[in-house]
Amino acid sequence: QVQLAESGGGSVQSGGSLRLSCAASGHSSSSRCMGWFRQAPGKGREGVAGIDGVGVKNYGDSVKGRFTISRDNTNNTLYLQMNSLKPEDTAMYYCAASDRCQYTEFYLVRLLSSDFDYWGRGTQVTVSS
Repeated sequence: QVQLAESGGGSVQSGGSLRLSCAASGHSSSSRCMGWFRQAPGKGREGVAGIDGVGVKNYGDSVKGRFTISRDNTNNTLYLQMNSLKPEDTAMYYCAASDRCQYTEFYLVRLLSSDFDYWGRGTQVTVSS
């Protein structure tokens, strides 16, 4: 079992930045795929970014060039740096971990929620215009 705890959410104005953190505990492993997902009210869960144990990354189209995912394997922490935030980024953000990494045909971490086995409780991000 892996326990995940997100932090760093909050309220910012459009164009601002936030950095989310996700602390992993339990049977955490530096080889696991980790990811960030988000869910806005009335919408489905959307893949934001993913990273595998050697640093292969992938991003959702709506956040490319604005968000950066990274991990500190020494401290079992996952990060999401979010810049140039927009009101449409408003959502609950979830950290996730997978027992087995899944990749796209281009060897990018696949951003499907069904590929991830462990989930945090989420941290709210609200961006005002």
